Amino acid sequence: AMTAFDVNHPFFVPLWRRILVVLLCCGWTAFEAVGGSPFWIILAGAFAVYTAWALLLTFDPERAARGGEPEQ
Repeated sequence: AMTAFDVNHPFFVPLWRRILVVLLCCGWTAFEAVGGSPFWIILAGAFAVYTAWALLLTFDPERAARGGEPEQ
């Protein structure tokens, strides 16, 4: 299934790319926190939590290398 943000894309197989995406989301959250905009803090924080969960905690490099297709 095609989604807006495909965490099983082969682009994310290297660990450094996954870490970079999570750090960028955390940086965006910190930037918004300094600016004091509650809506954007929540939105950026949600992205940070989601990317950490999807790209670091539950990521399957072998599935991503197959283009996101589940094993058969």
